Amino acid sequence: MVLKIVDSHFHMWDPATQDLPWLAADNPISKKFTIESLEEQYAKYSDVEFVGGVYVEVDCADPLEEDRLLYENKSPKLLAKMLRSRVSPYMRVPVHASGIREPLHTDQAPKGRCLEPEFIEGIKALAAKGLPFEVVNRGEEIGDIYTSFSQVPEERIIIDHLGNVPSLAPEYREALTKLASLPNAYIKISGDNPVDPDVVKFVRDTFGPKKCLWSSNFPVVLMNNTFEAHFELVRSIFGDDEDFFMNNAVRAYGIKL
Repeated sequence: MVLKIVDSHFHMWDPATQDLPWLAADNPISKKFTIESLEEQYAKYSDVEFVGGVYVEVDCADPLEEDRLLYENKSPKLLAKMLRSRVSPYMRVPVHASGIREPLHTDQAPKGRCLEPEFIEGIKALAAKGLPFEVVNRGEEIGDIYTSFSQVPEERIIIDHLGNVPSLAPEYREALTKLASLPNAYIKISGDNPVDPDVVKFVRDTFGPKKCLWSSNFPVVLMNNTFEAHFELVRSIFGDDEDFFMNNAVRAYGIKL
């Protein structure tokens, strides 16, 4: 039986034409990656069908150029686009965006940014438009994420990289459990580093089978791991659950297949 996959988190870039301030020239992933590069990873598995993926913004210096590049990319495997904007009730939302991500984990993001009134009002505006928000946060601020989004429970949120929690210390378990209680909160099983199986299992059991999403985080996953190791570890934990590997992402992002 073939396992159908919608990858809920991947990136594309070309350092020769895009300015990516966070990506050092000597970084092993400082080269061109396309959606075809991702297709090649899945093509290694004869029992897998890569249906397509969700592009997530890459924190480049010029997000307007990124918007243009995504608009011009006509690949049928590009199923959704989570593009970058500074959240506010008057934010810029590209017309072809499936939703918005504002990086909350970078040096440029002030601590407590997600608690600012402007941010909360912006999330309300996204909810009113039916557009999801992609959450990428510092792990130590996971409690602030709950405090923020519990004020707008109608908003669909997709939490990246297991919430970036560094451990299963009590404060992180509590924050993740609270986030799981939000009716429209999803979470991705991904990360920049090899994922901790104990964190994965806690998130699986806490969020439940309908709110966890498979995410390769390609090509960032290649910095400290391999695509195969991440995929096979996560597959060993979730089995060939088509909700986890496809249907939950379709629902979270409103993808039409």
